[in-house]
Amino acid sequence: MNKSNRRNFIGKGVVASAAVTAAAAVPAAAQDKPVKKVHYPNGKKPDKIGPYSSIITYGNLVFISGVGYHEPGDIKVHTKGVLDTIQKQLESVGSSMEKCLKCNVYLNDLKDRDAMTEVFTGRWGDEPPVRTTIAAAGGIPGNSLVEIDVIAFI
Repeated sequence: MNKSNRRNFIGKGVVASAAVTAAAAVPAAAQDKPVKKVHYPNGKKPDKIGPYSSIITYGNLVFISGVGYHEPGDIKVHTKGVLDTIQKQLESVGSSMEKCLKCNVYLNDLKDRDAMTEVFTGRWGDEPPVRTTIAAAGGIPGNSLVEIDVIAFI
């Protein structure tokens, strides 16, 4: 390689290195950052908002607050009702049951664990989320036999 070719080669390397350094120096505020978005039923913010949000997305993550079932029925009916609601909520923001990463299950009575698991099994695709199951001291609000919250991705 002659002197002229070496200078061109080195010069191109310096320019490429400077471009990489300049891109890294862009302030974080100018780069794409995840945005927190609260999702409301019917897409419209209600006049009065409770103490928590039901669905929040942050970047490609979805957080769904605890969902209970407040109609008559046994643990299987309640579990199916809760999972149906969660599925609708996930789909409303572009996710699905198969994209669920973490699931917390709160039971009114731990003796219902096996029956709840029977309905729970198979609802999440081939690779179910990680799960924590506990019996809630004092019961579940609204006389639900089960409450479930999830974290998923879009």
